[in-house]
Amino acid sequence: MKVRRTDPTGDFSQMTSSTPAHASAAGSATRTPNLSVTNKGGFKRVLSLWDLVLFGLAFVTPTAPYAMFGIASVKSSGHLPLVYLIAMVAMSLTAISYGRMAAAYPESGSTYAYASKALNPAIGYFAGWGMILDYLLIPMLSLIFLGLTASKLVPEVPYAVWVLLSAAAITAINLRGIEMTARANIVMNALMGASLAWFILMAIRALLNGTGEGRLISLQPFYNPETYSFSAIMGATSVAVFSFIGFDGVTTLSEDAKNPETDIWRATVLTCFVCGGLFVLQSYLGQMLWPDYTTFSPVETAFMDISRRAGGASLFYFISFVLVVAGVSSAITGQASASRMLCGMGRDRLLPYRIFGYVHPKLGTPIYSVLLMGGLQLAGAMLLKFGEAAEMVNFGAFIGFMAVNLAVIRHYFVRLENRKGAFFWYNLASPALGCGFCFYIWLNLSRFSLKLGASWMLLGFVYLLFLTAGFKKKLTELKW
Repeated sequence: MKVRRTDPTGDFSQMTSSTPAHASAAGSATRTPNLSVTNKGGFKRVLSLWDLVLFGLAFVTPTAPYAMFGIASVKSSGHLPLVYLIAMVAMSLTAISYGRMAAAYPESGSTYAYASKALNPAIGYFAGWGMILDYLLIPMLSLIFLGLTASKLVPEVPYAVWVLLSAAAITAINLRGIEMTARANIVMNALMGASLAWFILMAIRALLNGTGEGRLISLQPFYNPETYSFSAIMGATSVAVFSFIGFDGVTTLSEDAKNPETDIWRATVLTCFVCGGLFVLQSYLGQMLWPDYTTFSPVETAFMDISRRAGGASLFYFISFVLVVAGVSSAITGQASASRMLCGMGRDRLLPYRIFGYVHPKLGTPIYSVLLMGGLQLAGAMLLKFGEAAEMVNFGAFIGFMAVNLAVIRHYFVRLENRKGAFFWYNLASPALGCGFCFYIWLNLSRFSLKLGASWMLLGFVYLLFLTAGFKKKLTELKW
């Protein structure tokens, strides 16, 4: 069955009116008849559009350039604003694909669900398996960062104690339900937003007073003929996209949203563009304040030095505090997203249903999935170094991103034959470009991350052999 044509400017919500019948014919899971009703043991539909956007912002963190400003500036030879602009455009293509698939299949599971239903259950399994690695590592990175920062500020308390306390607090918040997570996100986004607003105001004042470049407007951060290098720009872009990782986490909350068919895709795209715009602005002002990227010492804390130059010691310490807040925020939202993906896989019997498919009837939370992710993230934070975990994040993320882009082509362009006019762009050109960009980044990951990522996928293959008894059973027939 073909979907009803829609306004090509982007009202994708209308496309879903005829999707359920087609999805049913294709063997897809049926949707909840009334999205405003929460069944016993189901998720609570309490999140508005702006709750979802705040969730996405908390996961991505609008202050992401704080931590990687120096490294990415050096790698791009002083063109970080251009790098973030390219990354924003490229990642927005994948964000649109996520939004389109969320409109077609508004259910928990996100990447796994989209690839399973639009492509093939086996492809969905491997896409979900790869994204589990992503969702496991992002909160783990936050735990490691929190432990390192806190133990540096209060060295009398061991690193392991700080990690344990952080993991316990983050898991407790998520066990209380998505409403508690949403309220925590509001507070943490407010703190991050306050630091960003303070930095922007102080940076503008400092530039007008002659600091750094001593002017507000310049094209040099976007193009400096003396240092410009296409290979350097693209190499830095492969690093900068790490700042955007997490926008897809919004789509894991389809069954927590009040209006998933309209709000999920809007929140996903809004998160990508809002964060991208803020990244470009921060990096532009930072580079204008400190034009010579070769003088950062050490390069890892470059933005801290820039904040001191812009607003003195008070801004320096506040941004240091906000870095801790951002770590907590990312860990909370990352754990919430991971638990919901595990829940989706559990309900499809790819994982034990009684454990992963269970949703607490009062809290509306997949409590066993939350506890498992909390335990794994705690163990990883105790065993892994920050750099080792950071190199692994993009491996699983971009496997999932490529699968979702291909799912759009398969679902809309091939299956529903929605190909004319602007839909040629939405249903083929845009997702194809998004997939190509993700594939380029994936191929240029470090050997370390590729080897460990391949080991993770091999583990997933062995588990799939166990599930299907050596491929004698179909994934749709599993009875875990």
